[in-house]
Amino acid sequence: MPTNTKRDDNPVLTKADTRRAIRFQDLPTSLQQKALKRVRGPQKAPTKVGVHIRLSPDVLEALRKSGNGWQGRVDDALRAWMNLIHQ
Repeated sequence: MPTNTKRDDNPVLTKADTRRAIRFQDLPTSLQQKALKRVRGPQKAPTKVGVHIRLSPDVLEALRKSGNGWQGRVDDALRAWMNLIHQ
C-alpha cells in the first residue's frame, strides 16, 4: 500500500477505502446541512479593512511564493513606508 511519507495522519486511500466511502448526497440530510453550515465566524475585533489593488503579475507571483502570511507582510511593508514618509 502506498503511504504518504509527509504526514502519517493522512494516509493515501486504498481501493478498499474508496469502496467503503459514502457519497455526500447519500449522507443523512442532517449531516449534509451540518457540513454545509460550517463557516468561519466573525472576527472578535476587526482590525483591517478589505481592499482591492492592482499589482504587476511578477510582484504578485513573488509575494505568493513567499508563503502564507504574504498579505500581512505587504501590510507591514506599507506601514514601514508610511512611517518613513511621515517622519
